[in-house]
Amino acid sequence: MVKEKTTKKNMADTGRLDKTAEVSLLFDFYGEMLTPRQQEVVRLYHEENFSLTEIAEELEISRQAVHDTLKKAEKALGSYEDRLGLVARMEKSRKVIETTDRTIEKLMAGCSDAGLMKDLKKIRKAIDSLEE
Repeated sequence: MVKEKTTKKNMADTGRLDKTAEVSLLFDFYGEMLTPRQQEVVRLYHEENFSLTEIAEELEISRQAVHDTLKKAEKALGSYEDRLGLVARMEKSRKVIETTDRTIEKLMAGCSDAGLMKDLKKIRKAIDSLEE
């Protein structure tokens, strides 16, 4: 029974980490679209790891106001992604680049044609420049 509780706690922690990572990524893309107060609360909570209480003290507002601002900002970030899809597009592009890079690697491993090898290296260089 204790093991089951630990597993549930670990799953909750993993969910929290996933949500934190997701909000941080959304904030990187859409943070400028939030109000200055929302930006500050999200930054302090997700990037500086302040607690709600610490943010409330820092900004001289109630803990409830921090909570409400954070939830409203997180909802707005999700809404921006739903409408614009920039994070989803970036992830899709990243996967295509990885697949293409692996294919080029396989082709290069079995290639004995110097001209083809040169072209594959050019393609790989172009792909690498996309990731910068």
